Amino acid sequence: MKTIDDIIEDVLRAEGGYVNDAADRGGETNFGITIAVARQNGYTGPMRALPRDLAKEIYRRKYVTAPGFDKLAGISMPIAAEVIDTGVNMGQSVAASFLQRALNGLNNQGRDYADIAVDGMAGPGTRAALQTYLAKRGSTGETRLLRLLNALQGARYLELCEMRQANEKFLFGWLDRIAA
Repeated sequence: MKTIDDIIEDVLRAEGGYVNDAADRGGETNFGITIAVARQNGYTGPMRALPRDLAKEIYRRKYVTAPGFDKLAGISMPIAAEVIDTGVNMGQSVAASFLQRALNGLNNQGRDYADIAVDGMAGPGTRAALQTYLAKRGSTGETRLLRLLNALQGARYLELCEMRQANEKFLFGWLDRIAA
């Protein structure tokens, strides 16, 4: 069974090491941590030297615990892993919104559970909807929810390219995050 630490390790592998690509609006990154996020978390050294352990700590605090994605893990580790990875790559509120939209679309017109607010936060309502959905739909439902989350992520990647042509440089690599 995967753990949050395993998910963070997966994210670190997906993000890779030091990058300073002029086309990337995030600027310098290391382990996927942008220079702005590193500075917000007290790191003042060169990005090439960002300690891996600090990157892991930032991921845990900012991308797992703060948005409440760690609480999803107690309901479904695969869903938590998907939402954490999407949150790292697209922003935590985007990831939570994808989950909320998907759960609303899968609630059988409100017959299985009421629509939840799409507020970009994985709070108690989102967790309750996920729990109810999985209790009703089981492992098949979990697989289909994961596919829907991946579809939303892929559509968002394409939108980012359509809004900014320079992002096309990244699309092929971004799609690797949803190909597995």
